[in-house]
Amino acid sequence: PSASCAPRPAGQAAALSTRTFFRRAKETSSLAAVGRQYIYVSEESRAENKWDTHSQEAAYLAEGQAKLAAEIHASITHYRAMALPEFGPETPIALGALIELESAKAGRRSRYFLGPHAGGLELPDAHGAILVVTPSSPLGRLLLGRKTGDEVSPPGKSSGTQRIVRIV
Repeated sequence: PSASCAPRPAGQAAALSTRTFFRRAKETSSLAAVGRQYIYVSEESRAENKWDTHSQEAAYLAEGQAKLAAEIHASITHYRAMALPEFGPETPIALGALIELESAKAGRRSRYFLGPHAGGLELPDAHGAILVVTPSSPLGRLLLGRKTGDEVSPPGKSSGTQRIVRIV
């Protein structure tokens, strides 16, 4: 800890602090405790006067990083444990489905992956982006149980009616 607590230029301090945080997070199961421990140990976080809120801001940042790391860890755990079912033309949409929708008006296609976590994550692909949706999202709830050929009206101001073209 002493090496990471030495004063450094502002830009370098943030990068090293983050690296140290994630290194320690890998070594323990309590990510929030690591964040709090690092803030209390770090000399960069000590108040210089009674109006200095640097330590409080650093504690908020560490707590946010710990929560984000825990969410990412939970997502990875869920995806590793998830079985990917086989989908045919008559198989209803369920968790693990890759769904392709086609707009009735413009004929534009969009693809969605129905996953247990990380809704809103956009995955790049050779054929365009795939948006992860969860069963608890409005679009995820709308798609669950539907089949190829069904028409849906996704939530949103300009989405219009879309047809389920393919489920993989």
